[in-house]
Amino acid sequence: MSTPLNSDQIKLALSGLKHWRLEDDKLLMDIKLKNFSEALSFLVKVGIEAEKLNHHPEIHNIYNKVTLKLTTHDAGNRVTEKDIVLARAIENLVS
Repeated sequence: MSTPLNSDQIKLALSGLKHWRLEDDKLLMDIKLKNFSEALSFLVKVGIEAEKLNHHPEIHNIYNKVTLKLTTHDAGNRVTEKDIVLARAIENLVS
């Protein structure tokens, strides 16, 4: 079972992740891309990173807008180190 991070740990991790914020006990990223093709390409890359880490985001896509939410189910749907690691990997895709 994964251990939830406390608010100080989450704040520290988020200080290095400019596209992410904490909302409703989840890490949240909203990104607007050039068009649907770029959004879809980005989501494929996100999927590859998620599979590598065996940790999968909640994904919402409308045309060129993508929203990703990260939480860990076995930690009571709270933020854990797994979420931070995946957020960093995704951050690297847009940086």
